[in-house]
Amino acid sequence: MSTALISPEKIESKIYLIRGKKVMLGSTLSELYEVKTKAYYKLLNATKIDSQKILCSS
Repeated sequence: MSTALISPEKIESKIYLIRGKKVMLGSTLSELYEVKTKAYYKLLNATKIDSQKILCSS
């Protein structure tokens, strides 16, 4: 895992506005955390975190 910081501009460019909510794709989040998308969703399920809340929070 890299320790380099990601610029706010790069993150902001990955956020989409859909039906009035700010949304970031799971594949983008997994890329930011430097894990495979499948592993990211497995972690969400294992920790009982509401993925809809994370992915669609505004």
